[in-house]
Parts: sequence; structure tokens; C-alpha cells
Amino acid sequence: MAKTTEMSLIELMVLKQDISSVVEYIGKKGSFQFQNKESGEKPDSNLDADREIFNQLEKVRENLEVRIENLDLSNYKAPSDTDRDAAARFIEKYNELQQSIIDAKEAGDKINDTYNEVKAFANLQVSYSELENLSFISLKIGKIDPKDFENLRDSVESNATVIPLGEDKSRILVASSKKGRFALETVLKEYDFVPVEIPADFKGVPSDMLESINQQKIDSDARLQLLAKEKENFAETHKQILLDLLGCFAIGIQISDVISNLESTELVYRITGWIPKSETESYMGDLDELTSGRLSFREYEPLEVPSVLSGKEQVPVKLEHKKVVKSFERMIFAYGSPLYGTIDPTPFVAVFFTVLFGIMFGDLGQGLVFVLAGILMAANVIKVGGWNKFAPVFICIGVSSSIMGLLTGEFFSNETLLEPFAEWITGLFGNPHAPILKMMPSSDPNSLKTMFGVFGVAVGVGFIINSIGMIINIINNFILKKYSEALFGKNGIAGLLFFWYVVGLVISIVVFHHKIAVYDWIILGVTLFFSAFAAPFENLIDGKRPVLENGFGTYLISSIVEVIEVISGFLSNTVSFVRVGAFALSHAVLDYVVYILTAMVGGEKSIFGILILIIGNVIIIVLEGMIVAIQVIRLQYYEFFSKFFHHTGREFKPFKFEYNK
Repeated sequence: MAKTTEMSLIELMVLKQDISSVVEYIGKKGSFQFQNKESGEKPDSNLDADREIFNQLEKVRENLEVRIENLDLSNYKAPSDTDRDAAARFIEKYNELQQSIIDAKEAGDKINDTYNEVKAFANLQVSYSELENLSFISLKIGKIDPKDFENLRDSVESNATVIPLGEDKSRILVASSKKGRFALETVLKEYDFVPVEIPADFKGVPSDMLESINQQKIDSDARLQLLAKEKENFAETHKQILLDLLGCFAIGIQISDVISNLESTELVYRITGWIPKSETESYMGDLDELTSGRLSFREYEPLEVPSVLSGKEQVPVKLEHKKVVKSFERMIFAYGSPLYGTIDPTPFVAVFFTVLFGIMFGDLGQGLVFVLAGILMAANVIKVGGWNKFAPVFICIGVSSSIMGLLTGEFFSNETLLEPFAEWITGLFGNPHAPILKMMPSSDPNSLKTMFGVFGVAVGVGFIINSIGMIINIINNFILKKYSEALFGKNGIAGLLFFWYVVGLVISIVVFHHKIAVYDWIILGVTLFFSAFAAPFENLIDGKRPVLENGFGTYLISSIVEVIEVISGFLSNTVSFVRVGAFALSHAVLDYVVYILTAMVGGEKSIFGILILIIGNVIIIVLEGMIVAIQVIRLQYYEFFSKFFHHTGREFKPFKFEYNK
């Protein structure tokens, strides 16, 4: 059985002149987990400048609307002085363009304001001074928010007249009696009226002036459009330059963060961290070459590390698998990390998940949909964020579902299409019939046998999963030198023997008509006793005293309760897998319902039949697919992991360069 990856703690003493290049090597290697605590040292001022440059570049990227989907930092190096100069020139060039746009926009706004002002007074054909000399009228000209025009006119309707001077109603002339001018001023203030000074002899605006200002407005708008196009072109032609600069400066600021947290003196930095043991030689050789020998390298076994021996620190756990099995790792770490040095359960999870899903979701066509989805996700044709790494999972469950579909004769809910194949296969072994396994109940007595056979297979798979879980627990406890837990208790050797003997006894009674003998009772009694009454024996082996910690009476009562727990636990753990058969049957029923509904509206030859077939299969694939996946995960967590996941370890999370916006 595979165990978790062997790890080593390495200690590096690095000169200040080499620290950036060493951290860059570690980040690109992506297999080093830092142990160091924060020292609070202030990073190099040059690295602080790199962070400022990165922030400016990010603002440029956002303003130019350049998208970053997945920037692979392994292709970049930490910024050099040449990169810093290039970044400064790029930012300066962008700032010049941006300033041109800002200036053009401000100029355009002024021209627009002037145009609106002039246009507003174009309708005023009488000399303003003549109007002002009227003894009984008070006139005010100014600006308000166009949204307030109607409200203002309603507010002063009985005391004054409000006349719009422009189409947008932002400039107005308000006429009132001399008596009411003070009340009018109060109302105008409420609406943020801004008076406009008008020359005494002003009498409207010449048409040639209005046309001239209008032309300036047109030229200004054209200038803004030209600059917007220039900005678009700048973003397109400088996109790669921007991404390259962001890539190297992203590395630079992450190097800065790491260095700021390292223990150091004025000239030397100390780096400690965990790496896979298999990589220590390559680390040593590469770093020695990188620093021209200006580096001290020490390697420690986990049991040589004081913090590990004292229990203050756990050795990080790394699991190593090929691509297919690796895609199932997150199911492990979502529950918890195995302890360092123990059995890696991922291969078992991959097999169990695939098999259980296939049994519960048997349909060749629907299974091929999962296979196709997995292939497209693996090729990045379909992009669903972090889900693309689970492409092998989709392929695996698709294959298992397809195989089960061949056996049950289901193809996108069609029960007749695979009949020739089923008859050919069964004909090789005797009487041809279709399907190979009939899940739907019928008057045929063989169909019931097949259906209950599926339930039996499901329980059998449950027996295997429970057994492997207990075996892993026993081996793990021997590895961790917890011999008492390996020998006694529900999930120890005693519990495993009791479980196996009960199952074997039931099979021998049902199949071989075995009669229970005295030795059966003895074996059952002894194994059950050491499973339920384990506490004093565990204390004896572990050297704990007193053996009966809380007295014989308490021990007896708790052990009787434990007997009930052991028996009911094994029973529920096994019966729980009956749901696998139940879901297999429910899937067949859903397929059958879709098939019947399709037939009722004319079958696959009618448009309505095709629509029902498509919609029905989509619902089954999406909804039932999710439900089945949840049930499989539940069975793994509660029936398998619970056997050996009594303590969780610490997942290996190495430092690697990643682009964070």
C-alpha cells in the first residue's frame, strides 16, 4: 500500500546578495513549504519600489481593460533594473496618453458648457437692460438642475413665471413681481439656482457665433473619439508588454513578502522548510550552483526536528499520484489530511467512487456525456474554473456509468436500442436475452432475482469498503506504534475478525445451510469481547495505570453500551450500502418514465418526443448526477473514512508563485 510522501526539513543559510535568487528558485520549484515565523524585518527598499510599480501596472491594466485569465508565472523572472526602466517608460507613455484624454475631456466639457450657455440666450431678442428697467417686474437668469425644472415651476406657479432658455432646461429666466422677489429668492435657493451675470446691452447671440462654437464642439467630440481609438490601439499593441511586466513584478513582490518574514542578521538569512525527501539532492545541487557555493545546506529527518518530537508541529503531508488518481485527492483533503507516514487512501477512493457511481447511474448514453465533458474539460475546450482539474473524475464515472448502462440496456432512456448487443453477449453463454441485467421489476421471476442480486452486490461492495477501512486503520496504528488501538476496539484486529466471522457465518448459513456450532459462539464471543471491552487491555499495553480508570462498575456499563455500538455499527455500516442498489433501481425507473413519456407523444420520430427525451435526459444527468455524487461521497466519508480518520494531519502547501490581482 502507498504511504504519504517522505519529507525532510532543510535549513539554508543564505547571504544577503543571494537571497532574492534563492527565493525565486524556491518559488519556481514549487515544492518547498516554509517553516519560518515572521521576523518583522523591513524588506529591501528596492523591493518596496517593485510593489509600487506592480500597483501602478495593475491600475493601467484595469483602465485598459486587459483581462488576465491564467498568467503562468513560471515563464517569468524576478524584475531586473532593465525591467524597472522598461516599466517606468511604459507607465510614462500610458500616463501621457491618459493625460491627453483627460485634457481633451475637460476642454470638451468647457466647450459644451459654453455652447449650452450661448444657445440658451439665443432666444432672448430684447435687451436685458430694457427688461431690468421695468418697474413692476423682477427678472433672474441662471442655471438649475434640469431634473428640478418642473418642480420649481410648480413651486412658484402663483408668484412667478419660469421660462426655459435652452432645450435641456438647465438655463432659465424667472420673472416675478417686484414684491415677490424676496420670496422667490428663497425658493430658488432651495433648488440650487446659480445666477448668471448678463451684460446690460445683451440682446441674444449672433448666429455665426453659435455656429462657430457648435463647430468647436464637433471638433472636440471628434478629438475624444480619436483618443479613445488611440487608447484601444495602445491596449492591443502593448498588451503583451504589460502582461510580461506584470508577470515579473508579481514575482518580485512575492519574493519581497517572503524575505520580509525570514530570520536574518545584517548579512545572512536563514530559511527552513519542508520538501519531499526525493528532491533534497536536486535542491542541494541547484542552489549550490546558483549561489556559486555561497550557501550552507542542512537536511533533517522529521524525528530530528524538536518541534515535531514535542508535538508542536506536524510534518506536512504530500500525496503523489498520476493524473487520474490525483484528481480524486481533493476528496481526501476536504475531509482531512492523513497523518504523516500513514497509508494514502486516495487510490481506494478513486476506485470506490468510480464503481459506486457507475452502479447507481447506469446509462450508456448519459455515461458517454460525462466522458465527453471530461475530455473537453481536460482539453480546456470547456472552462469551468477550478473544476477543470476534475476532468479525469468525469471520465472515470462516465466509463463506469457506460459499462453499467450496457448491462442494464439503457441508452439515453431508450430500452430497445442495445437489445442486439445484449442478445449477442448473453447468447455466448446460453439463452439470448435482453437486457443483460433487468433492473425494472416485472412478472418475470428472473427480474426479481436480478434486482435483488444488485442489492447483494451493493452490500458486497460495502463489505469490501468497510474491511479495507479497518485494515488501513490497523496498519496505520502499527506504523504510529499505537499497538493497543491496532489490536483492540471496533476498528482494530478484534473488530475486523468479528465483522468477517459474522459475514462468513451468515453466508455459510444461507448458502451452505450451516448450523451454528459451539466454536462459532466462542469465536464470536472472544472477538466481540476484545472489540467492546477493549479499554483495560489498551491501557495495559500502553502502560497506563490504573487499568480500570473509573472503576469496574463504570467499565462494565460502558462496555455493555459498546457491545450494542459494535453490533449496531457493523450492521448499519453494511446495510447503508443497500442505498446503492436503491439508487440503481431509481435511475432505471427515471429512465423508464422518460421512455414512456416519449412514446406517449409519438416516440423519437416526433418533435415533442425528441424534446421530452432531451429535457428528461438533461434533468437526469444534472439533478440525479449531483444526488448520486453526494451519496457516493457520503458513503466514503461515513462508512470508509470513519474507520481510520481519527486524527488529521497537515496538508503540504508549498510556496509557489501565483498571480493575485
